[in-house]
Amino acid sequence: MLAFKVVLFILLVPGTVTVLVPYLIVTARGEVPAFDLLGLVGLFAIALGWGTLLQCAWDFARSGRGTPAPIDPPRRLVVQGLYRFVRNPMYLGAVTILLGEAALFRSPSLLLYGAACWLGSHLFVLLYEEPTLRRMFGAEYDAYCQTVPRWLPRWRRSRAKGPGTCSSD
Repeated sequence: MLAFKVVLFILLVPGTVTVLVPYLIVTARGEVPAFDLLGLVGLFAIALGWGTLLQCAWDFARSGRGTPAPIDPPRRLVVQGLYRFVRNPMYLGAVTILLGEAALFRSPSLLLYGAACWLGSHLFVLLYEEPTLRRMFGAEYDAYCQTVPRWLPRWRRSRAKGPGTCSSD
């Protein structure tokens, strides 16, 4: 049942944000893919982004015993896999997909949409996710915030910040 819920989440949320809406944007504007060097870089970014999303969804189910959906959150704090390097790899994966699509289609509209999605994600993280995770996991989440940045992956450990703070990197 958990696997079904994770797949359903991936289809509904990231699928809508990174497939359906971009499809509607490029078809409305008559944009077509360009398979030159920039287009190939875009395809690589799309594959990297989807790999990130799927790995994170797997980690949520396996380690967290839940889904990425706020209505069915993980039972345990997920700090494995890509979550060791950055606190929000799923959002970064989705934005990477959108940037790749913008490159593939040479679409300023998709680039703008990707920026809007990142801003929406950032506000959601600040206003809902971080306060909710702090309530759910308390000191464990605070310790995680002290060592793992919000947006810019850190590939090595850094010194901890004060209690109850989340780095804004």
